[in-house]
Amino acid sequence: MPRRLRRTTKGPTIVTTVDDTTRASRPTAASPLDERIAALVGQLTTAEKVQLLTGRDFWTTWPVEKIGLRRILMSDGPSGVRGEVWDERDPSLNLPSATALSASWDRAIAKRYGAAAAVEARRKGVDVVLGPTINLHRSPLGGRHFEAFSEDPLLTGDLAASYVDGVQENGVAATPKHYIANDYETDRFTASTEVSDRALRELYLLAFEKAVTEAHAWAVMSSYNAINGVTASENDLLETPLNSEWGFDGIVVSDWTGVRSVESAKASQDVAMPGPNPWWSQGPLLQAVESGEVPMEAVDRKVRRILMLAARVGALEGFEPVAAQPVHVEDGVAFVRTAEAEGTVLVRNAGILPLDASAVSRIALLGHNADQARTQGGGSATVVPEHVVTPIEGIRAAFPGATVDYAIGAVVQEGIAEFPLSTITNPATGEPGARVAFVKDGEELFVEDRRATALFWFGGDAPIQESDRLDVTTTYTAETTGTVRIGIGAAGRSRMWIDGELLLDETVPMEGDQLGAAFLNPPARSVPVSVEAGQQLAIRIEHDIVQDEALGGVLAYQFGTEPSDADPAALVEAAVATARDADVAIVVVGTNSKVESEGYDRSSLALPGHQDELVRAVAAVNPNTVVVVNSGSPVEMPWRNDVAAVLLTWFGGQEYGNALADVLTGAAEPGGRLPTTWPVTLADVPVQDVTPVDGKVAYDEGVHVGYRAWLRAGTEPAYPFGHGLGYTTWTIDGVAASPTVTEGDAAIVTATVSNTGDRAGKHVVQVYASRTESTVDRPVRWLVGFAPVRLGAGESTEVSIEVPARAFAHWDGAWRYEPGTFELHVGASVADLAGSAALELE
Repeated sequence: MPRRLRRTTKGPTIVTTVDDTTRASRPTAASPLDERIAALVGQLTTAEKVQLLTGRDFWTTWPVEKIGLRRILMSDGPSGVRGEVWDERDPSLNLPSATALSASWDRAIAKRYGAAAAVEARRKGVDVVLGPTINLHRSPLGGRHFEAFSEDPLLTGDLAASYVDGVQENGVAATPKHYIANDYETDRFTASTEVSDRALRELYLLAFEKAVTEAHAWAVMSSYNAINGVTASENDLLETPLNSEWGFDGIVVSDWTGVRSVESAKASQDVAMPGPNPWWSQGPLLQAVESGEVPMEAVDRKVRRILMLAARVGALEGFEPVAAQPVHVEDGVAFVRTAEAEGTVLVRNAGILPLDASAVSRIALLGHNADQARTQGGGSATVVPEHVVTPIEGIRAAFPGATVDYAIGAVVQEGIAEFPLSTITNPATGEPGARVAFVKDGEELFVEDRRATALFWFGGDAPIQESDRLDVTTTYTAETTGTVRIGIGAAGRSRMWIDGELLLDETVPMEGDQLGAAFLNPPARSVPVSVEAGQQLAIRIEHDIVQDEALGGVLAYQFGTEPSDADPAALVEAAVATARDADVAIVVVGTNSKVESEGYDRSSLALPGHQDELVRAVAAVNPNTVVVVNSGSPVEMPWRNDVAAVLLTWFGGQEYGNALADVLTGAAEPGGRLPTTWPVTLADVPVQDVTPVDGKVAYDEGVHVGYRAWLRAGTEPAYPFGHGLGYTTWTIDGVAASPTVTEGDAAIVTATVSNTGDRAGKHVVQVYASRTESTVDRPVRWLVGFAPVRLGAGESTEVSIEVPARAFAHWDGAWRYEPGTFELHVGASVADLAGSAALELE
């Protein structure tokens, strides 16, 4: 049921809903729709059925004209929709990272986020969005942390369900992933997660449950890893609880190349992507079906689900799609700006924020990420936005009367950064960009005029598998005078000529053995070139294409500049000189693609380069230092108590600079609260391991993950789960709860929330449960409910939050309910509790 607020002001009483999400409907058992689908299955031959279970190519399924089935197009999400090609000429909306979304603690924002993704999908002809990613933040060292929501299963599950609602109500399938316990990147293809049934049910499966049982996801993606020794695509967990208990009636699609046996066809794995697949594409699987090794009933069930998905998204003739056109449409770019502000977390403010734009005459804007901001994490979820608003652009626009001086301060970049489009010219067309050719035996097979130097072919028409060489030509115009390092980013052999001189000829080995890591964050090689501003350099590159059996038809190639060899101390000194006499110094620090990306985990939480030294030095000369952290997950901040304010902004999407300026000036409230604990140092983190030992990652901590582990260890973090400040002040009083609750029922927790400040703002009311005397090993406290509250200055409201009895249950072969007294705590974070009420579980 929707949570409701009763708002009390000097005027009339206002009643509003906090959560107005609706749930997509599904057909009931033995419905006419099921019968029509079954009739179509009956028209297919065994070979046609088996073919349907595997992708036709990298992103699409097989069409079957005789039953009116067109192809189904899938595309990577979840923070945008790339479409069928990875190409700057077909840009995509770049939404803020999932950590920014989850920091909003707002189901309505999550639903709008999903709806925006679906609108993009429909624009690009996409039927299935491969997201959201809802694995848990078990360890801050997880490399894909930015793409997942939270360390808590309830917060993750509620927001995931709303995201799925937003996508599917607009007629596109959502695909919660990666099912299950894929909370690390190291050896993710082969490692086994060793985890108890209780931890699976209470944490990792719980994060997925509402997306299926309430939002009725039309697809789920199985993960690469094994769970307790059985790979996910063959695991019984695909049937129980997903199908048999939760009533899932969609398709289970594999992660790409995740199906690695015929045996997986006996499990509840429905589709193997991409195609062709060595085990499922006709031959081996067809033989297994014809011999009876794989039951025909199993195949028919898979085909029925594929056709049901097709019917829902409008890919099956004669069936009305759920939504022929999107029903929830808004300005996507404007929403990106709103969503980023809603997820921005103010963790420290010594009274400096918000800034009065009319009173500031000079701003020192410092940091590599102020100019080269990260708006998304690295990996398969990458999209190419039409334009990114950098912090420099956003802040200069928001402070038109101020002088904004920029200094890099510290180099963050590692590897190759692409040339700005304004600096390169295609010699064939004279337009900005580069000429790219695929070559076989010296003959050009295919030519593209590209507008970027970070090039990816992930599907599309390029004849990668027929080519043996990639040729690239462009003319680069130097922006400054000095030495620039020009180079390439790719494993394998490359040759680079500048003005006709061969300056680079090297075979670059692949770094690491993680599939995708070398593709998405390749090793770099460069050469120093002396240039004068305005000088034009003719660049020609040849790269030998080596066919990859695992990801055939996929290629990535980058060229551009590597970081300069500037003296780090000199960069800091220049930044200090810029900051010394400024009214305010804004330092944007952050991570890079070598730190946070799909394909590998982190080894440290320290900011890369000399950013810590930069912040300390600037804070020493300017007491009005505001630090903006541009990372997708926790980093160490040893200077946090020495600066005037700290904003955690995650990866902010393409409107990052504008949203940051909105928050700095108070045009928008920093609406976020931490979805994950931020430590003082890595050494303090109670659960760290992400590296398999003898092929296994042992989840020995059981249910004590995230803030639960912190509470159990008794260690104080830098900032606790749920923490976040705003630009006003709040009180929470009058906490009360239903006196009793029974299995299958729900308790109601109420409290009066008051905005005691002088401006409107947002608060997030959080409810935690505890039990001091129990025969069960329980967390010290665990989240059982939450509600965002927005009030004007001086307003009060009574908040009512429903807490189902399941929140008090534990798993022991089934959900068990231990009778007795539980305490319900209401507050602003897991560590900031305003009041409590007792409840009896009967």
